[in-house]
Amino acid sequence: MTLTSREIASQPAIWREALDKHAERATELLTLPGSRMLVLGCGTSAFVAESFAALREQAGFGVTDAAYASEPWTWRDYDAVLVLSRSGTTTEVVEALDALPAGVRTIAVTGVGDSPVAERVDDVLLLDFADEESVVQTRFPTTFLLLARAALGENVHTLPAQAEVTLSRPLDVDIEGLTHFVYLGSGWTYGLAQEAALKIREAAQAWAESYPMLDYRHGPLAVADSRSLVWIIGRAEPTLVADIERTGATVRVGTADPLVELAQAQRLAVAIAERSGLNPDAPRHLTRSIVLS
Repeated sequence: MTLTSREIASQPAIWREALDKHAERATELLTLPGSRMLVLGCGTSAFVAESFAALREQAGFGVTDAAYASEPWTWRDYDAVLVLSRSGTTTEVVEALDALPAGVRTIAVTGVGDSPVAERVDDVLLLDFADEESVVQTRFPTTFLLLARAALGENVHTLPAQAEVTLSRPLDVDIEGLTHFVYLGSGWTYGLAQEAALKIREAAQAWAESYPMLDYRHGPLAVADSRSLVWIIGRAEPTLVADIERTGATVRVGTADPLVELAQAQRLAVAIAERSGLNPDAPRHLTRSIVLS
């Protein structure tokens, strides 16, 4: 079993530890009722930022925007800035923190407590128990989102058991003949769709895309055919499913909780990599963290 596979399989235990020991701290730092919050990240963390922003604002805790730390973003008099960085060393995140106006509350979610990011902020939600050795992120982002959902008032305590059952079974996706993989989501699950597609590009060097669910008909559907798997994370719109199926593509509509579906998507990325003779632990051209000189 690869290191990436072991870290994927560890998620139920990691999620239990998160809920048992870190839910109170997550609630303290992630809710901040009434505060205007900006959430920043790069790569996986940018997608997770989008999901968290949608969840927090929908839960009624205040205006929440997400942006790429590596891109220019408009300052809107935020009360707090939350940065996501597994390694705590990502150059663009460090630079974004250094560029913030004085007096803004800063919070970091990271896996490394003595990192440049952690040293620059007012508060840290330290998830070192969920950190990974693998270049490819799997359990770190799902653990953060699980804690975030708990902090925002969702009852997610059954998810570790649900994930344990699901991950103990063989992956129920037949990838024979498939070369094109598409993930669709809506609301907070669009971030998950983007992350699921990224896993396939990272681990398997395969053609993977992601779109907001109902936007898929507005152009991207043109390339769907019998070699395509279109996986919808979260709720599905029946007429869209029918439209996709008419292309000859295989459609999978997630029936588990979206975070469990993401864990399954991670497994799919590993399976595609192994089919191609690739090692998902060593993705081409990538490193654990982007640190620029």
